[in-house]
Amino acid sequence: MNALPAIFQSRRVNFYSGVALAILWGFFAYAHFIQFQKTHEWALLIFCFSETLTAALYVFRSDPKTVSLIPFDWLVAIGGTFAPLFFRPTTWGVLPWASIAIIVGATIQILAVASLNRSLAIVAAKREIKTNWMYRIVRHPIYSSYCLTFTGYVLTNTSPANITIYAITIGLLCARIFREEAHLALDPLYREYMHDVRYRLIPFIF
Repeated sequence: MNALPAIFQSRRVNFYSGVALAILWGFFAYAHFIQFQKTHEWALLIFCFSETLTAALYVFRSDPKTVSLIPFDWLVAIGGTFAPLFFRPTTWGVLPWASIAIIVGATIQILAVASLNRSLAIVAAKREIKTNWMYRIVRHPIYSSYCLTFTGYVLTNTSPANITIYAITIGLLCARIFREEAHLALDPLYREYMHDVRYRLIPFIF
């Protein structure tokens, strides 16, 4: 019964899974960088940089102390991570000036990732519990940034495929929040943190 946790927490599995994810993120970032060269839309370049930073920190994340072994947690985590990789630039957007949301979201993401540092994870896991910087405002600032960035992206790159991916991604993101908190709340320190920082994504709303 203890073999499965040992596999998930092994350095080799964590390292190579991080490398695989970073490579996939790299292809995604590269595609958008090429689009930036064609359109000179700075929002795409900033988004590319923020995703590159996230991928780099994921590769060098610290070893987890605990990892959820619930299949549903893995399903929503993997689905929520890979779904946005299917976003593709389009030649039309219903609200072109919504690129501002991409810039704001990417900026928040960079600050949130810097706050989290090597505690970044995909599947619900406990590393070092972070409570400073962006994590004093909401409990999931990276997910807040995703909501802004993805919304701006779909509004500026509007297509049936992107809208579908957006709906799936946001649904999985909400599921991840509740599943991650269920795992982390096993730690009394995190329960205290939840009491101190009441909101998950949006201050005074949710």
